[in-house]
Amino acid sequence: MSADLHCHTKLSDGSTGIDEIIYLARRLKIDTISVTDHDTFAGAKRAKIIGQRCGINVIMGAEISSFDGIRQKEVHILCYMCDATDRLEGLFKKINEKRQKAASVMLKRLMRFYPVSAEMISKKAQGSTNVFKNHIAQAIMDAGYALPYGILFEKLFGKNAESSLVCEYPDVREVIEQIHEANGLAVLAHPKRSDVIDGIADFVEMGLDGIEIWHPSADQTAIGDLLDIAAQYRLLTTGGSDFHGMYSSGVHPLGSCTTPEDKIEEMHHRKQQMYKKI
Repeated sequence: MSADLHCHTKLSDGSTGIDEIIYLARRLKIDTISVTDHDTFAGAKRAKIIGQRCGINVIMGAEISSFDGIRQKEVHILCYMCDATDRLEGLFKKINEKRQKAASVMLKRLMRFYPVSAEMISKKAQGSTNVFKNHIAQAIMDAGYALPYGILFEKLFGKNAESSLVCEYPDVREVIEQIHEANGLAVLAHPKRSDVIDGIADFVEMGLDGIEIWHPSADQTAIGDLLDIAAQYRLLTTGGSDFHGMYSSGVHPLGSCTTPEDKIEEMHHRKQQMYKKI
């Protein structure tokens, strides 16, 4: 059984509709997916309904934004198999308010260099829960600055970009604790890409349940190193393509990175053990 446990839809920063992702999974013979839109379960809930009709197993998921104050870095935590999704709505609201303010600041900076307006950005974000960097980049491309998407995104939002902005989302510990309060599993997303491998020991102390091993950003050396870390701390291991449709820096189609079947079983077992008394 193939399982892609990391993909995004139009409800956050993906370019593909929920029904289209289910269609792609069926065509590609991917049995299990998890829609992990940023800071919302809306995509996952709809995907689950459509998936049931089409014979695709959809694991409830979301990618939650957090901040590591020690390393001054944004950290993304994947929440899986959450039963009480309503318990995270307050956290999502807080995060999305911070994202909205950050997007407004970035847009004002970029409007000094590009002829785009707030209205143009809003149209690109139509149907999404918020305005994301991807929508800003798309609007700038439509204004005629048609560099390849990945190059333009790095130019606009890379570490040394004029519009780069550190957004202090809720602390990693708070996010992990709230995931557990909602009966979910907390998995560190793309540690290689986020450059937070050195923080895994601290995150484990906070209650982290697993790490994303198989991801487009991790080469074979990184995968080996992450597997060693996972074994050391007895962490769950997951994988996914981090699918964003056209909003991608490279060619990462659905199913390009997957989670082995036995790892899915381990997730179910860990969840059962964690919450058997609840």
